[in-house]
Amino acid sequence: MPDRRVRLGALGVALVFAASTVVAVTAASAAPAVTAAPAAPAVTAAPSAAAPMYPEVGRGTSVLDHRAKLAGFVEPEWYEANVPFVDLPDRSIEDTYYYRWRTYKEALKYTGPRDGWIVSEFLGPVGYSAPGGGIVAAAGHHVYEGRWLRDTRYLDDYLDYWLTGSGAGPKPATDFLNENTTDWAHQYSFWAADAVLARASVDGRFGFAVDRLPQLEKQWAAWSGQFDRDLGLYWQVPVWDAMEYTAGSYQSDDPYHGGAGFRPTLNAYQYGDAKAIASLLRLRGDKRGAERYERDAKALQTAVEQRLWDAEGGFYKHVARDDNPGRTKLADREQIGFIPWYFHMAPAANSEAWSRLTDPAGFAAPFGPTTVERRSPWYMHDALKGCCRWSGPSWPYATSQTLTAMANLLADYPAQSAVDRQDYYDVLRGYAATQRKNGVPYVAEAHHPDEDRWIYDGRGHSEDYNHSTFNDLVLSGLLGIRPRQGDGVRLSPLVPDDWDHFAVENVPYHGRNLSVVWDRDGTTYGQGSGLRVWVDGTLVHRQSDLRAVDVEFARGGGPAAVPLVDDLANAATATASYSWSADSPTEAVDGQDFHLDVPTTRWTTYGSPHREDWLVVDLGAPTRVSDVRLSFYDDGGGVRTPDAYALEHRAPDGSWTAVPGQSRTPATPERGRVNRVVVEPAVLTSALRVRPTRNDGGAVGITALQSWRAEDSRVSVDLRADDGLLHVRSGGTTEVGAVVRTTTPLTVRPELQVPPGWTATSTGPRFVTPGRPAELRWTVTAPPSLTPGTRAPVRLLVSTAGGRTTGDLVTAEAVFDPADFANVVWDDGFDTARAYGVGARFGEPAPTVGVSAGTLTATAAGAQSAAVLTAPVKAPPGDLAVVLTPSSFTGASPEDSVLAGIAAGADDLVLSWYNNRSRTSGVDVRVGGRDLGDSATGGCCADVTWAPGDRIAVVFGTSTMTSWLGRGSTWRLLRTAPYGTAVTPERRATWSPAIGVRLTSGTLALDRMTVLSRPVG
Repeated sequence: MPDRRVRLGALGVALVFAASTVVAVTAASAAPAVTAAPAAPAVTAAPSAAAPMYPEVGRGTSVLDHRAKLAGFVEPEWYEANVPFVDLPDRSIEDTYYYRWRTYKEALKYTGPRDGWIVSEFLGPVGYSAPGGGIVAAAGHHVYEGRWLRDTRYLDDYLDYWLTGSGAGPKPATDFLNENTTDWAHQYSFWAADAVLARASVDGRFGFAVDRLPQLEKQWAAWSGQFDRDLGLYWQVPVWDAMEYTAGSYQSDDPYHGGAGFRPTLNAYQYGDAKAIASLLRLRGDKRGAERYERDAKALQTAVEQRLWDAEGGFYKHVARDDNPGRTKLADREQIGFIPWYFHMAPAANSEAWSRLTDPAGFAAPFGPTTVERRSPWYMHDALKGCCRWSGPSWPYATSQTLTAMANLLADYPAQSAVDRQDYYDVLRGYAATQRKNGVPYVAEAHHPDEDRWIYDGRGHSEDYNHSTFNDLVLSGLLGIRPRQGDGVRLSPLVPDDWDHFAVENVPYHGRNLSVVWDRDGTTYGQGSGLRVWVDGTLVHRQSDLRAVDVEFARGGGPAAVPLVDDLANAATATASYSWSADSPTEAVDGQDFHLDVPTTRWTTYGSPHREDWLVVDLGAPTRVSDVRLSFYDDGGGVRTPDAYALEHRAPDGSWTAVPGQSRTPATPERGRVNRVVVEPAVLTSALRVRPTRNDGGAVGITALQSWRAEDSRVSVDLRADDGLLHVRSGGTTEVGAVVRTTTPLTVRPELQVPPGWTATSTGPRFVTPGRPAELRWTVTAPPSLTPGTRAPVRLLVSTAGGRTTGDLVTAEAVFDPADFANVVWDDGFDTARAYGVGARFGEPAPTVGVSAGTLTATAAGAQSAAVLTAPVKAPPGDLAVVLTPSSFTGASPEDSVLAGIAAGADDLVLSWYNNRSRTSGVDVRVGGRDLGDSATGGCCADVTWAPGDRIAVVFGTSTMTSWLGRGSTWRLLRTAPYGTAVTPERRATWSPAIGVRLTSGTLALDRMTVLSRPVG
């Protein structure tokens, strides 16, 4: 990109936007379109009993060659059905546009029936995400980008995830996860209500947004803990703005987090959300409520102007909260100063701030903008020393915000001389150029502002990083589709003056298909010269130039999307006859479907010695299988699309048999297409098996195996369980309740499906009417051999006429009760000394251990001390429970821990630990002197607080260990560890029950150790 160009003057800008026309059309007066055929090419139709695989595009235009645009894409049918197609004279922007739809599709993750779809930030999981993998930091970007998709189910689920689902649930208030907030939706700053309204302004489904007003108001109000009433401003810590190591952070005593400050970010987000909530309240008819939020927004706007706007520096700035009695503004200009325009918060008088964007000493950069001005002494401070610095590098997250704000300035504010639409194009084109690696489209975390290279790009982590927008900037900014709350659309393109053509086709907008074509002389597309607008394939407007125009048309409508549930995703156990070491069977049912080498989300048979292999997915409890979809992996080398595949299910007698009634599309596997198997009638089964084969015996792979079940939108079902858990006892009976509601009078047929070996009473059909829900109840009996901690699904299926089945799923958890363990292996009340083996641990000296009057005491040996004490008995086969009753802890830091489990000494052990100082619990697995990782320990850690009288229990099954905290008669599961991956049954038979201690100083005490067992089988 060349250096600073000669810019147009103010007169040129005024000439471009001076004329603004309103055009109203009706169907009767509209001219017919030249092409009014369906926009999408025909796709092989599945049998009518199945729900449509993709949303129907409907009538539109077919000006562009969609197949050519999608050349090389996996599953092109998805893009054909979902995304607007563009044709642009700038190839770099166009290529990036289609690439970014691919990355967005990759980021769509189906979490399971409870939360449905989310939009992920990283393709692989990270340790600080909410349940299911959501990270709220870029959720506003995700909604703005995804609002242009035709299938509404993705964002419906995603928004509910943050407002009412797992993303709205509680999180620990820790430094690692943001100690200032207690729920996941406030872990990072989030412009929730604004995004909801922006989405509704595209799809026209304002009822969805209004229905969520209670949750949006709750989300807005929950930031009150970070509101300073004296200043009328919100404070935020930069790292929880998703911006660590900022220029302001380096001027605090905490460079990573950054000191808390009153920032343009959260204050603008709260302003935008207040305005959005007010708009939705007005739509609901609540004028008084709307005025209250409008007053709050106005007060916040006034405070921001008074406190954060630097009149001398002409910019919005960060103001440190602490050690800053004069409320002095940061000297440096940071890119966050443009955010108020994102929400139309900044007054027109402040527009000169935008001159900094194109200033070579300001934010301008060939791969920018920079996140702090070049003139700042903190520019690129430590930026090349490692991730993740917001002190100059170009972050797509920030670039997206700036370009959205700039489009608002150019389209919705009075003309100004600071920037023009050529500037918008130049920054957008630089942003497209940024998104390259080795000459092909690519987006990672942050880019060098002056060099063509990503500087924060971790292998297996940063690929296709979904932390920004791009396509929304093309559609709503460059091509000027300005969504409206009322009928019609405003068109205000920001394309350069020398563009002779562009086209955007079949945009899903307000329930219609909107196409806009600019062809200066009519030679490019053959539809006539000038600007032309079609709605549902009918020409509704034409003009000779690119002046801004309002085109009026009524909203469309159509059938609501059929609710679909994938019963396999993240709820099933996957095994295989063979798996390549890096490609786990579980990755075929992880709710994701992408075809990258790194990170992987697939099962493959690469390197298999077999000519044929199989993949089995066990659902635990039966469900109805009617719509199976397989996405085969093909790397063009060692792993290729199979020539054939068998789809089988497990029969009640345990045998495998072909799924009956299969109808396949395509008939034989094709590379790059989803293979769909519609099953009529649906099969009730608890497991599926796939046997893909190649004629040459080569390797095959599956990136996604799904079993979609169409639900009846008129029916809602709710299995009652505490936090989704149904507590059961081995061999005991449990009452299970459920509620079925309908929106119309219906006869429903409920069935409670339980795992093999379990039993459930039956119930007959019920007639349910609106307002009178059916209360259902079953008695469930668990098998006597159930090991405590075992989890199994219990599924409710409620069928209605027409073959649709609405369901709910809860997890049954076998609880621990010492009364279920009849055999006493060892019991020590510490009245007298007994012959424990004592081994040092962690290379630390053993503490002094003494026994007296019913208490075992361990006293630190002048330094941090640790020991393992093994009982003089062997651990018998079957289920084994080690119960430990602590008496008191030292209170010292960092180690104040007790351990319990089995061991053969300090170098061979499986011990659950509890650290009373950190109030956490985890698992240590050590075999032959080597410590094992997550594959044996199950990861870390559980938050738990011991109180006097509490007991700790560790229960061993054949291959899994669980730890429990007992309080009174109630036992709570803490951790589960698959220790059997490291310890064979033969090795375990040589080990003994054991306890351990680790303490930094002082003395801790134990009251009792009891070891119980019971046979299994």
